[in-house]
Amino acid sequence: MASAEYSPAVLRTRPVAMGHWRAFLAVARHLNFRAAADELALTQSAVSRQIQALEEEVGVPLFLRHTRAVELTSAGAQLQRAVGPALERMDAAVRLVRQTAGRRSVAITTWASFASMWLIPRMEEFQRDNPGIDIRIDASDVQVDLETSDVDLALRYAMPAGATQGGIRLFGEQLAVVASPWLLKSGKPLRTPADVAQFTLIEAGDAHRTHYLEYLSWRRWFDTRDLTKLQPERWLYFNYAHQIVQAALAGQGLALARMPLIADALAAGDLVEVLPGHRIDSPLSYWLMVGPRSVNRPEIKAFCAWLQVQAEATRQAIGDVPDPDLNDNLDGA
Repeated sequence: MASAEYSPAVLRTRPVAMGHWRAFLAVARHLNFRAAADELALTQSAVSRQIQALEEEVGVPLFLRHTRAVELTSAGAQLQRAVGPALERMDAAVRLVRQTAGRRSVAITTWASFASMWLIPRMEEFQRDNPGIDIRIDASDVQVDLETSDVDLALRYAMPAGATQGGIRLFGEQLAVVASPWLLKSGKPLRTPADVAQFTLIEAGDAHRTHYLEYLSWRRWFDTRDLTKLQPERWLYFNYAHQIVQAALAGQGLALARMPLIADALAAGDLVEVLPGHRIDSPLSYWLMVGPRSVNRPEIKAFCAWLQVQAEATRQAIGDVPDPDLNDNLDGA
């Protein structure tokens, strides 16, 4: 039974000192006060006082003290599960800050498909030419606020709107029907748009639930070719663009793919554009946004200049001619 010193009436709300948590975790790991003291380079009595103070702070016993052993209480085990990982993350963050202090770096946020299909395959050149600049890529669908985060720049996929105000348009896109070369050797004819119905068609699983993804759907491609009633042999759905292209590369069907993301695969012959006269335009474009606190740093300028050279090569590969009214510039970028 808990003693009076752990009564709820004396519970405190102030933050617990970090030293108390480190002492607690050391004892919880070793289940031995002497071993914990050795790990922390403290005396056994000092560790004991830390644990006693922590128990007074939280209001319950955290250890059962036997003659020759120490055992976690249920409350102690609960705190160990919560505090241990949190403290490890804090320590890891401190190590990272120490390692990167004084180093030049560029932190980029973009979405996973663009990172894996366009950005990462090109990064080797920048790293080779700029060995003193570290790169951190945060691939997430969550849009990061560049004014408040520690991210330097964002690569975004959007229509021209407030979200792209002040950004640089890298390139637009068209959608093309593509397949692996060996799938095309199956013997099925693929000469007219209606012939796609003989194949499995691959597309985003939420293409008909998300407004902008409707522009990327097979159904829109059908509608623009007066094939509104066409149904394929079967459908194959994925969540991400890189999964759709991977399935096409594996010969699992025809994909209606974004040209900027597959230009390299087409050039290498890993994918073949079928029905090349039947691309459709997308109203979405790819944008570079630079955080206001980062725009004048030399490493950011270097990365943005390199990125625009890469974007120009992609525009040439896909035949994209940007609208001059949309190609805004960032000062010094």
